[in-house]
Amino acid sequence: MPIILNCEGEPCPNPVLRCKQLLDTESPQEMLVVVDNDAAKENVSRFLASKGMRIDDMRKEGGLWSIAASKASGAAGDAPAKEEASRPAAGGCPVCVPKILVFLTTDTIGHGDDTLGSRLMGNFLATLPELGDALWRIILVNGAVKLATASSPAVESLKKLEAAGVSILVCGTCLEFFKLMDQKAVGEVTNMLDVVTSQQVADKVISI
Repeated sequence: MPIILNCEGEPCPNPVLRCKQLLDTESPQEMLVVVDNDAAKENVSRFLASKGMRIDDMRKEGGLWSIAASKASGAAGDAPAKEEASRPAAGGCPVCVPKILVFLTTDTIGHGDDTLGSRLMGNFLATLPELGDALWRIILVNGAVKLATASSPAVESLKKLEAAGVSILVCGTCLEFFKLMDQKAVGEVTNMLDVVTSQQVADKVISI
């Protein structure tokens, strides 16, 4: 019988944190997670998959999502976590390419005129490839999630960055708040646990 984890009504990142706690303490062979929004569904399923769990079933009944997962045989576990854990500490490898994280909280740059601010943000994203291989991840929270929508003039720049190997994470709670979940055109839905751990392992954080 799977262990049932009912996360109905719990805000981000509680569902993911409860899944993490359950995996750490009980290492279940099977589990069933219940959440009540699309952002939590995306975050929980992605987190479980990263931990070596196989998503066996995902269905919506009424306003609730049920995510059934089981331990995949021969799973490698949390590959991203292992990769980051094995990365030398900052300063420990002078020839290693540093990891730069760009943390965006708005879809414009500066104050004064939003039209100008939007144009500046577009120019900023279009210029980010100049950072080369050091550009590791871009995280979009609050109003910045609008940049990842199909109607955003900046979305093509983000798509090019993602195609070049840059990880792009888009806050699920923010997408839900702005009712933009269905309009996301680039990146992965993320949660506050990803935001915090990304800032922890990055060698440099650029915040706007």
